[in-house]
Amino acid sequence: MSVAQGCTLPQTESPSTADLLDTPLPQLLADLGAVLVESGITEYGFSGYAHREGGRLLLAMRRGQPALERDCVARALLGNALGVPMPELPEPFRVSDLATL
Repeated sequence: MSVAQGCTLPQTESPSTADLLDTPLPQLLADLGAVLVESGITEYGFSGYAHREGGRLLLAMRRGQPALERDCVARALLGNALGVPMPELPEPFRVSDLATL
């Protein structure tokens, strides 16, 4: 073993688009070390946001959100945060990256 081999840190592989679309959401969150919490934001049109906090990915979703909306938006936010290509969400939903606005 060389010094370089001994210093290599394990690299986590990004999930594929298929992984993000097909894996049950609770398992997907666990596999990615992501946490889903309810947001206090109740403004019209808000569905959720993703934020990196302390080395983990936090998804804050609107309280009282329909299950299908929560599932679809969470997957889209994960894809955006991880740089995984995802299909477009149906209107009126969209994912915006605040860092680039």
